[in-house]
Amino acid sequence: MPTTRDYYEVLGVSRGASDQEIKSAFRRLARELHPDVNPGDPTAEERFKEVAEAYEVLSDADQRARYDRFGHAGVRGAGGGAGAQGFGSFQDIFDAFFGGADIFGAGGPAAGEDVLVATQVTFVESALGVEKDVVVERVEECQACDGVGAAPGTEVHTCATCGGAGQMRQAVSTPLGQMVRQTPCPSCRGTGREIA
Repeated sequence: MPTTRDYYEVLGVSRGASDQEIKSAFRRLARELHPDVNPGDPTAEERFKEVAEAYEVLSDADQRARYDRFGHAGVRGAGGGAGAQGFGSFQDIFDAFFGGADIFGAGGPAAGEDVLVATQVTFVESALGVEKDVVVERVEECQACDGVGAAPGTEVHTCATCGGAGQMRQAVSTPLGQMVRQTPCPSCRGTGREIA
């Protein structure tokens, strides 16, 4: 059953909510409504799918902008209509948040994320405080290609297989209905670009 309620209302956030507020609302509702927490409760299951659908649209900047401008009609076929699209299973949703995977298939930390570095400190150092130098790897722009990823004399084109999305969508039938699983494009390996 397609969601007809306002996606912001579904997640219980305002239209001006930040990405973090949307993510927090989704995580809270997903824990509360998960089928394992509410076995045999079809209302909770439908609400869970509704929450996942709303999150998929509102967590993607492009889809959210279309939704804000055109409502449900702006995202039909992208996020609205079939329930938790983009997630192959409920486990994928929880892997995305509690297992560290990105639901849209892009691996690695996002820009601006905290960097965690493991280091050892003694009990006394932890009690009194200490400053230590640590080695942190960072990504720098390549001087040879100016960060494009292509050698001089070659061209970067949009991937013809995925249309530049970097993702392939595959419809999967489940006992709860049809879901859409997203995987990295095999041609461009998730970059959305091909070098010729």
